[in-house]
Amino acid sequence: MADVISYREAVAEGIAREMRRDSTVVCLGEDIGAAEGVFKTTVGLFKEFGPQRIWDTPISEQAIVGAAMGAAMTGMRPVAEIMFSDFLACCWDYLANEIPKARYMTGGQVTVPLVIRTANGGGLGFGAQHSQAVENWALTVPGLKIAAPSTPADVIGLMASAIRSDDPVVFFEHKALLAGSGARPPDDHVVELGKATVAREGTDITVVGLASTVPVALKAAEQLAGEAISVEVIDLRCLVPLDMRTVLSSVERTSHLLVVEENPYQGGWGGTVVSVVADEGFEMLDAPIKRVAGACVPLPFADALEAEVIPTVDKVTEAVRRLSAY
Repeated sequence: MADVISYREAVAEGIAREMRRDSTVVCLGEDIGAAEGVFKTTVGLFKEFGPQRIWDTPISEQAIVGAAMGAAMTGMRPVAEIMFSDFLACCWDYLANEIPKARYMTGGQVTVPLVIRTANGGGLGFGAQHSQAVENWALTVPGLKIAAPSTPADVIGLMASAIRSDDPVVFFEHKALLAGSGARPPDDHVVELGKATVAREGTDITVVGLASTVPVALKAAEQLAGEAISVEVIDLRCLVPLDMRTVLSSVERTSHLLVVEENPYQGGWGGTVVSVVADEGFEMLDAPIKRVAGACVPLPFADALEAEVIPTVDKVTEAVRRLSAY
């Protein structure tokens, strides 16, 4: 039986592998030290690396990200945790105006090789201020790379690439995936930023997902297989760089496209994917492109109401059936 690791364990494992490899990697954030993280994603790090490299911070997102920026500019590779992705709004000036601009504005004399880790997304009933999927916020800022893994192996592989990147990376860890598990990857496992993967092969319809919407799409594809509808599922893994070549290659085979995203439909990243396919692959299509996305409302606490807002297996299967029958 293959060695299994959970998604939350993979976060700590991915960081630890890079800290062992590179002494300039440090971590900072609220309660990431002896408490081992509110989501238990830094278990073992303080014990192994100590307070010189695992820094507990005050409750200030500006302080965390500002310190990480300074450390990165002076030769370190900090991995900063913002506890909930909703709180990126608290340090948005650093994330949108300072960190992604420094390399450009200094003509490459200063790089900011840091990773901002954050717990993203809904599905656990945490309410309107702790459940948002905000990867589309970061997508609006030139100069940031964006990773959002759906499996433990990709957590570790993308974490390696993110920490080694000389550009700043926002690393979205999905809260609803933390308890899931998968095969532990080998010690040298690295996943290149900007390389999508075909999570399930199919011939009738391409479904593109990211993070939590990938398992949703896979479950829908499994159900639809019983109805003789063959669904190909693409896991983008990253929004920047965005691997549209893999998406277009799949659409060329299936002639149908459905994008499934958790962030709100209004301004969601799926609009970018759709626009590229419309520009570069319009003649491949046999039906309109469709999107299943979050509703443009604050996230409710109640499970039944939250399920009305975010993408579900039932919503995806219904959308695929309609596309298939077009």
